[in-house]
Formats: sequence, C-alpha cells, structure tokens
Amino acid sequence: MPPGSWGSIPRPSNFSSKAPKIIRRRGIYIRSSVSSRTVTITITTFHSNMPKDRSFPMSDTVYDIVGIGFGPSNLALAIALEEAQSPLSYRFLDAKRQPDWQDGMLLSGSDIQNNPLRDLVTPRNPRSHYGFVNYLKETGRLFDYLNLPLAYPLRREYAEYIKWVAGHFLDSVESSARVSKVEPVQLKGQRLWKVTYNDHQVIHGRTLVLGTGRTANVPAVFEGLTGPRIFHLNHYLENIHDLPPQVQRIGVLGSSQSAVEIVLDLSARFADKDIYALHRSFSFRLKDTSPFSDKVYFPEFIDYYFALSSEAKARIDRQLRGTNYSSADADVINALYVRIHEEKLQGKQRIHILNNTAVERASLNAAGQVELALTEVNQLQSSHLTLDALVLATGFKDIADKENGELYPPLLEPYHQDFRRDGQGALVVNRDYSLTALDGLPAVFLNGLCESSHGLGDAGSFSLISLRVERILSALQERLAPGQELRSPEPALA
Repeated sequence: MPPGSWGSIPRPSNFSSKAPKIIRRRGIYIRSSVSSRTVTITITTFHSNMPKDRSFPMSDTVYDIVGIGFGPSNLALAIALEEAQSPLSYRFLDAKRQPDWQDGMLLSGSDIQNNPLRDLVTPRNPRSHYGFVNYLKETGRLFDYLNLPLAYPLRREYAEYIKWVAGHFLDSVESSARVSKVEPVQLKGQRLWKVTYNDHQVIHGRTLVLGTGRTANVPAVFEGLTGPRIFHLNHYLENIHDLPPQVQRIGVLGSSQSAVEIVLDLSARFADKDIYALHRSFSFRLKDTSPFSDKVYFPEFIDYYFALSSEAKARIDRQLRGTNYSSADADVINALYVRIHEEKLQGKQRIHILNNTAVERASLNAAGQVELALTEVNQLQSSHLTLDALVLATGFKDIADKENGELYPPLLEPYHQDFRRDGQGALVVNRDYSLTALDGLPAVFLNGLCESSHGLGDAGSFSLISLRVERILSALQERLAPGQELRSPEPALA
C-alpha cells in the first residue's frame, strides 16, 4: 500500500467499534477507523521541515522559516510546527555542538523555581508526547520523581528533559552553526533573508525567528575584562573548574537567586577559600511568590500588559519586580544564613557579605587578580578589594530602552533603523512577536526577547513559552500559507 493511499483489512471479530484513532510519530501518521466489517488504515509520510523549492542549489536553499538559536524557545516552536502538521518548511541554526540548557548553572541541589507543567508544550497541548510528565514516563523516572521531597524539579533533571525533547528534532537543526550575518536579498523574485553562518555557509529564509536568548548583562565597568578571572554566571561551571589551586578569594556580584546559589556552591566546593558577596542592596530579598502576584504568568496578563501605556508598564514593572529580579527563594536565603552562622560558631568566617556596595572601577593587575574600587552607597565611603576571581551574577538584557536593556538584537544591528522603533530607539514588538518593517524587509519574529512589551511572562522563564510559539506559528501560517488552516494536535495513542 503506497504512502497516502487507503487500504482495508478484515475487521477482527473481537475488535470493538471505536472512533477514529491517530498514531502520531515523527515523519509518519497512521489513521485507523473501524466500520462494522473492516478496519481502514491511512499511512501518511511527510517531511514538513524540508524546503518546497528544490530548484535552488544547496547554498541557496530557501526555507519558509529560518530559526536562529535552538534553546527552549525555538525548540518549543519546532514542537508546535510538528504537532500542527504545518506545511511550512523550516531549519534551525544553533551555535552549540549539542543541545543543552543552563549548562553553566547546573548546580547540585538547584531547582527550576516554577511548576514543571509549565514546560515546552503542556499549557498549549497537555496530550503532547513532549511534555515533562511523559518524559519521566518514557525514561522510567516517573515514580522516582513523584517520590522526591521537592516542590520543583531539580535543574539538572529539567536540563535532561530539554535534551531529550531536542533529540527528537536533530534532523531540523544545524549544530555548531555560528550565525555571523543576516541580510535582506532579492532571489528568484523573492524578498528573503540571507543567513550566513560559519563564515561562508548560507541558507535563505522567507522569515526569521530569533530565539537566541538574551544577552548577558555585563556592567560597563567590566567591559573588556571578561575572561577566566571575571566571567558571567552563564559560564560559571566551566570557569570555576579551571581556576588554579592558588586562588584564595572569589567574589560574586549581584543579589539574585543565581547569586545566592553561587555563593552556596562556592562555599561547599572550596573549604579553604574566602567568598565575597557584593551587591548594592541592603540585603538578599525574598522573592514575591504570592499566587496573586504570579498571575503575571497567566496568558490574559499578556493582553492586559501589552495594551498599557509605557508609563503604566513602568509602574507595574516596579510593583512586580520582586517576582523575578534581585530576589531569591526562601530555601537558598535560609541556607545561606545558616551557613554563615555556622561559620561564626566555628570561628572561621569564610563568607563575607558586602551589602550597600557599588563597584566604581575594576581592573586586572599584573598577577591576573581582580582589583575593585568600591563605594558604600549610603555612607559614600570608599574602599578597595582584591580578588582572584569574580562571578558576575548580573542577569541578562531585554529589548528595551531601559537600564541594562539593548535597543535591538545584535544580529539586526545593520537594519534596526528599517524597523518601527519607539521614541528612544528601541524596536517596537507587535502582539504576535513580529517586528514591523518600514521598507518591505522580510518578516522577523522575536521568540523570547519581549519582556518590555509583553510582560514578565516573557522574561526568560518557561511559564508562557508554549503559548508564545502558538501565537508566532499562527502568524507565520497566516503570512506564509494563507488559506491553509493549522490542524489541531491529535491525542497520541497509549
């Protein structure tokens, strides 16, 4: 029976009559329906991620969608494309050699700080093969997980979940593909994005979906100094392992959850080293985990927030900042306080809290040590601190004109003036996460960079990621395949 054809086999005498069923597997659909006498089966093969136009040479391959980055955001989009049986062709480019997630911060005992059902797909399609619970079942870990005395999954386990899902989509991803340039071109009568990666390799896309993640926020005082002795938390584990044994004094700059976790990790990892926690705040603040505040992660909040004026958005941002920024969960704050108290009891203080402290200047001396000029922000007293290494737990940038923001993704720098911008020069992001081109540029979507326009649900967490890609896919379908409705995901058979 050829692919796509209908065929019938005799109906077994003990086969009960049921509604049509669909078995969903990557690359094939098997649909069965039962009448009183026969079981009818349809087998359909597909390759939706392949470009339709094979007349281009490989260097000029054209896809409907070129996704740059294959972290959780674009991975969620790949799931949505597959489950919707979308007719669109797509290809993802990722700079990493293999899929991973937060590999620089997979610290012992650290958790993901949110409900595991807010995963890559469940809020959009709870029946998906790619949900976290199904991952646990498929890998034989479900009952071990259910027996864990934890509120949230371990970060390491969630990273394994991300890798497991990504492993289903490797044929849609070009790994070790470092994109150096995107540029609009006219090719065979089409306005396309030309994407250059690894210096000379090229593909073309009718649309771009940027899922590169947010840029690490490196304070200006450290510009040009980052490396093996001053590094962002993104690179914490790889750099901390490479520190020479003679290192004695390590600093952590910041007051976030990550900052507290890193101080605890350093304390456990190095029994003989001094650790300095520096931040401008009076204290490590407790995160706002009120269920009323967490309604910012409801889908209807996006519509509410998106429609607000810039002044109203700024006001609500100030009110809700403690739900996600410059704050930490009670478990790590309490653990750190107890650790410091134990050190006092033992008479060997190794963790030093330098609160109310700003870094005014930084440099590396001839020995490679970090020299910091500090100011106590309330008393305005100056001091100096020499460290052997410094971890920047200083967060990430958003697409915004505010402090620690960036006006546009770096890849779009040559063309940012060709998109609609606000009065301060930041890109204006539409409700469907697209940008508005001013001179006919091909479409661009931002997948995960839109906190300033869409609210805290777009602040790098998993909370609304599956619903965001659903909105993006709907817009892509409307632009690229008008008149072709997306099919709803079918429940998988057990």
